[in-house]
Amino acid sequence: MYKYSEKDKSIIESRTKQFKNQVQRRLNGQLSEEEFKPLRLMNGLYLQLHAYMLRVAIPYGELSSSQLRKLAFIAEKFDRGYGHFTTRQNIQFNWPKLPDVPDILHELSKVEMHAIQTSGNCIRNISSDHLAGITIDEIEDPRPWCEIIRQWSTFHPEFSFLPRKFKIAVIGSKKDRAAMLVHDIGLRLIKKDKEIGFEVFVGGGQGRTPIIAKKIKNFLQKKDLLNYLEAILNTYNQEGRRDNIYKARIKILVKELGIEKFKLLVDENFKKLSDKNLEIDKVSIDKIFSFFTLPELKPNSHKVQIHKNKEYNEWVTQNTLSHKVSGYSIVHISLKSANHPPGDISSQQMMALSKISEDFSFSEIRVTHEQNLILPHVENKNIYKLWIELKKLSLATPNIGLISDTICCPGMDYCALATARSIPISQKISNHFKSFSDQKILGDLKIKISGCINACGHHHVGNIGILGLDRNGQEFYQITLGGSAKEDASIGEIVGPSFPESKLIDAINTILNTYKKNKKKKTEDFLSVFRRVGIKEFKKDLYDNT
Repeated sequence: MYKYSEKDKSIIESRTKQFKNQVQRRLNGQLSEEEFKPLRLMNGLYLQLHAYMLRVAIPYGELSSSQLRKLAFIAEKFDRGYGHFTTRQNIQFNWPKLPDVPDILHELSKVEMHAIQTSGNCIRNISSDHLAGITIDEIEDPRPWCEIIRQWSTFHPEFSFLPRKFKIAVIGSKKDRAAMLVHDIGLRLIKKDKEIGFEVFVGGGQGRTPIIAKKIKNFLQKKDLLNYLEAILNTYNQEGRRDNIYKARIKILVKELGIEKFKLLVDENFKKLSDKNLEIDKVSIDKIFSFFTLPELKPNSHKVQIHKNKEYNEWVTQNTLSHKVSGYSIVHISLKSANHPPGDISSQQMMALSKISEDFSFSEIRVTHEQNLILPHVENKNIYKLWIELKKLSLATPNIGLISDTICCPGMDYCALATARSIPISQKISNHFKSFSDQKILGDLKIKISGCINACGHHHVGNIGILGLDRNGQEFYQITLGGSAKEDASIGEIVGPSFPESKLIDAINTILNTYKKNKKKKTEDFLSVFRRVGIKEFKKDLYDNT
């Protein structure tokens, strides 16, 4: 992973001291909340329903054991003993006290972490494929490119106050494991005539107006990456709306102008960029890539052990993948156990997992955009021992990719913008569908839950999406079907009238029964059936039976 230079350390130290002074001025009454707001947002601090919330950046979802240990320390000392991993591969602390936030940022700086680029109208934390660098299907590791973009964007003076927040994802495979097509800019590494470059997509997003990104460039040379990104951001800054928060995202601009007109404006700005310093030379690229080498893995012929233990075998089947180096596996750690808020992890679990990563995975941990964790380099001969350790921590739930592996925002339990709760809905689903055998029959199925139209739970791209609504002071839930955040990205279709919480599980059961009766073969997944039979079949069964 990338290691800070002395310059990086100096910048973060200065920023932390600056914010400490700003906090003190707020506490002394020298700054009003309105004056303090842009300052705290620049440092990842939100004011939520009950308390402040601090969002900490985890660039491209990569953590070291020492960083996870520090997060555990912060959760224990400054919060309520837990943290919450988000769909942008960040971690949130939901209960920090304002006077403590500068101390938290200081503690983070000791392990090369910060909260910059996690809030406000700037380029947010750059996200990526959580399997970057460790799968055989990859054209090239996208993490170095995420780091290059992060360094370019972090303190870019033109892009600190954009019309709205701006999100970029980079992947290196045909498989999209980062929801790249619902980002403001999506970059996919491809190979053309033996040269590696980028496909560029623009204008994706969720919220009130969900849109799948459109391709703006078939092939972009590596050396031109930053110039082209700058051209896109220049165009957005020049043409994007600032008079209406709901129409300020780049997706609205692309939709209103049309992709061809937008591309023409970007190309014109691209030609104007004469600053050759933004052309990335090979030496600079190689230097960044040197931070992202594999640990010293020794290829071997060990296979993953099979035991008589049924729980273990279920977990191995569902939560492990083959590594590109023979004899090793990629291990998913589900943060979606029954009765547990999705993405939450206790300080004790973080502390123990930090040690486990040192013992089993070369001190590396990954955060997925689906609110789970990964140990990326586990030797096959150690898989069973690892499972025993994870089971002690209640971190061995075998449900990755199954119906109980829900994505969920904090909802009305924490967020001032939410119109309904989402965490209890996720917990109900996890409890109702906790049988592993029943989940396996249903197969690959993504349920995603948002507590408001801002769609932080990505409900628009859930195979089954659930949106919480307020109807005359009561919580109701609107269902969408057929969404996908993968390479076949699609926005789900609204089925019909919303359901009260008391009828939601019955509605989901009805949807699943429609799916099962229309399957042509056992292996046909939910999304395939939905796309084949269409929404009318689901709607008919749902509203005739509920």
